[in-house]
Amino acid sequence: MLLHYVVAALIGLGVVIVTSFAIYLGWLKPMWLDAIKRREEAEATERRAQQETEARRDAVLAEAKEEASRIRARAEEEAKEKLSALGRTEDRLCMKEEGLEERRRLLEERDANLHREARILGEKEDSIERRIRAIDEEFQRVGALNKTQARDLYLKRVEAEFKDIGQRRAKEVELAAIADAERRAKKIILDVMQRNVVDYVTEATLAVVELPSEDMKGRIIGREGRNIRAFEQVTGVDLIIDETPEAVVISCFDPVRRETARLALMNLMVDGRIHPGRIEELYEKATAEVTRTILDAGERAAERANVVGLPPKVIETMGRLRFRTSYAQNVLDHSVEVSRLAGSLAAELGLNTEVAKRAGLLHDIGKALGPEYEGPHALTGMEFLRGQSEKDAILHAVGAHHHEIEPESPEAILVILADTISAARPGARRENLENYLKRLNALEGLANSFPGVERSYAVQAGREIRLIVKPMEVDDMAAARLANEVAKRIEKDLEYPGQIKVTVIREMRVQQVAK
Repeated sequence: MLLHYVVAALIGLGVVIVTSFAIYLGWLKPMWLDAIKRREEAEATERRAQQETEARRDAVLAEAKEEASRIRARAEEEAKEKLSALGRTEDRLCMKEEGLEERRRLLEERDANLHREARILGEKEDSIERRIRAIDEEFQRVGALNKTQARDLYLKRVEAEFKDIGQRRAKEVELAAIADAERRAKKIILDVMQRNVVDYVTEATLAVVELPSEDMKGRIIGREGRNIRAFEQVTGVDLIIDETPEAVVISCFDPVRRETARLALMNLMVDGRIHPGRIEELYEKATAEVTRTILDAGERAAERANVVGLPPKVIETMGRLRFRTSYAQNVLDHSVEVSRLAGSLAAELGLNTEVAKRAGLLHDIGKALGPEYEGPHALTGMEFLRGQSEKDAILHAVGAHHHEIEPESPEAILVILADTISAARPGARRENLENYLKRLNALEGLANSFPGVERSYAVQAGREIRLIVKPMEVDDMAAARLANEVAKRIEKDLEYPGQIKVTVIREMRVQQVAK
């Protein structure tokens, strides 16, 4: 019985469940699905509305920014136009002010001119009145003269008038004669200058030596720099080796020393054996070659100037001028040109051409003399030539060409004139080297005056003086004292720009021969 109730309950429960499920499928589920669908549509509608709102907002913002940009541009354009208008207005006002100032100045000048003219007119009126009174007085005086007195008075006046005319005519003739003489003198000088044209090449204190290859720089420097130090000590120059491809630079103020170093370096590169011993040998050969060049230059200069009979010592000294410059003008070429100019001028004026040519060639020989000759080069050259038995006329012209002594002969004046023409020729001289050379020579002379100094060289454009001392006479302590003493003497006795470094080099060499 109980079982029947349980079964009936279960069946009833199943019926309820099935009925509930059927109700869910038939009515509740569609309603739930429809609710979900409506919610999704609402969310989609909300998103679309939000997007449309953002789009409208962005469009409004963009339109507002564009409108603001247009407004700002219009404002800036209006501001620029106003500033431009203000600038034009200011310019017009400035121009008007300048015009008014100019008018005021012109009016003041006109007023001053009127006052000046009025004063001049007043002075002229006073002068005319005085002249009228003088004429009236003269008429009254002449009216009281007889015939003889009147004739004498008339003759005196005629004589005074013609005397004044004669003086004016004589002055005109004198001025015309002076002008004609100046014209003829200029023509003679220009003709002589045309016949004696000389090309000049300005010289510097550097010599560039081309190398066969970059490896040669290392060989020139040597191990730990021994070759370049030996080269600079022997030759007395600065050997500059930098990044310039296949080239080294030789720097020295003394052109003879620079040329000797250049020849020695060229011979070293050809020989190939670069070491301190070989450097000294080839430097001696280069010195001999430069000596031959000097003699040849002196002989050729005498031939070019057509001057004969010069003593050998004079020819050698003249040849040294080949390596000297004065304001960047080669002194030997300058001397030859002065000789030609002086000879041509002497021929035009009928003077002694041989004296003029010889004195013109020798006038600067004092520049090639050593430190044993002291004083201006004109006077030292005159004394040197006196020792070579030159004539008095030559000596006087040489000594007077810079007015150290008063020129007395026409040939001496011709040498002065030819020297001036040669130096003043356009392009002949470029810059002042004379003081530079004197300063370096004085620096070397001061260093050589100390005991124990074998030789000295001024390098680095005079910023350094190198002293080579005798090792047997100067020890290490004495070398330090010597450097200090030389520096003090330089500060006391010389005038120089910047600083000067004093370098004392003491070197002991010992040689033996293996047999």
